[in-house]
Amino acid sequence: MSSIIIPKNLDIGEKIALMSEDAKFEVGTDGDAESTAILCASDIKAKPALPKIPKIYVASKCIFNCAYCGCRCSREERGNYYNTPVDVAKMAVDMAIRNGHGVFVSSAIYKNPNYTQELIAESVKIMREQLYYKGFIHAKVMPSADPLLIAKTGQYANRLSVNIEVAQSLGYNRIAKQKSKEIILTPMRSISDQILTAKYEGNIFATTQTTQLMAGSTNEDDRTIMRLSNALYDKYHLKRVYYTAFQYRYEAKGYENENLKLTQTPYWRMARLYQADRLLQLYGFTPDDVTPDESPFLQEDIDPKAAWALRHMAMYPVEINKADFKTLIRVPGIGITYAKRILEVRRYCIVTHDVLKKMRVPLKRSIYFITCNGKYQGGNMLFSPFIRSTLTTGSNQISIFNSLTVDEQLSCGE
Repeated sequence: MSSIIIPKNLDIGEKIALMSEDAKFEVGTDGDAESTAILCASDIKAKPALPKIPKIYVASKCIFNCAYCGCRCSREERGNYYNTPVDVAKMAVDMAIRNGHGVFVSSAIYKNPNYTQELIAESVKIMREQLYYKGFIHAKVMPSADPLLIAKTGQYANRLSVNIEVAQSLGYNRIAKQKSKEIILTPMRSISDQILTAKYEGNIFATTQTTQLMAGSTNEDDRTIMRLSNALYDKYHLKRVYYTAFQYRYEAKGYENENLKLTQTPYWRMARLYQADRLLQLYGFTPDDVTPDESPFLQEDIDPKAAWALRHMAMYPVEINKADFKTLIRVPGIGITYAKRILEVRRYCIVTHDVLKKMRVPLKRSIYFITCNGKYQGGNMLFSPFIRSTLTTGSNQISIFNSLTVDEQLSCGE
């Protein structure tokens, strides 16, 4: 460990500044996902978000040459930093205490994956055992990391993550030539197995894992992404899949023939992916529901729940006083919270449109899809070709999202 030398020309402030730049390439806190979804908010409920947590890196110079990453080995125009585990631990604890919500310990792949993983494991161990930090730690797991090193890291971290990055295996050769599906899924499987084993045996180990998926790098459709995410949730019991837009921001050696500058994923697509993800995780939707064969791409001007409703108009209008929970949450404008409130109020009275107003249930969109005690107040809109226009209110939030700078969009709401 003592062989790592911190360059004398970089002080703490300069290293922190470089770490902040590197963090833009790696999403990894709940706030990232939630704020993106909120910017395009409809009635789709999101899980409570954790506030932004700082990211501390062991090293910035990577042996891999991923086209999208600012830490890639072929990027020579910027300075690099190397930190000992003691220094990583001190910086991480200091920033975590000032932040009050935890810290993310990560790194570029320095020398080799296992060597880097050992540095990360040692860093989080020092945080716990020498600096007595008891707060939240999210630690990165390197591709192809040894299960024993994952175990050592997970003993001190609350959350672990290894990034899958691409939605299709062919994407690795296009944007991350040293990576493969095997070196990503193997540690992901190991993390999942060790979480379940620790829970069963009562051992101390990280309780959750997440991953990051870079949308658009292979020109894949959203159906491909949703099917992959659903499989990852089911197979590896992930806490969250984070989505980030593929952007080719710096010219990368070795990728000249890939035409990556032509592949620039719009940021509004991330908002829709997060909404679709929440429908899978919280609403009981399937990938076929949100991205059917005939409509494999999510739409910019309408959220995926509303789009589903338009494809299933035969089930509407829904009678508020008779519909079950699963039916209520598929009504545009009625989310999980309001559906629960409606079911509770139904125990004591007949729910009318006036009762819904008193409950502050938003009727701007839902009024066209419901009846209350047999009464319909949506005029002729339900059968009108203009019904779609009542569901595109999220476009204003999309405009707000698109008006942000690239850096604001990448770090939005962490």
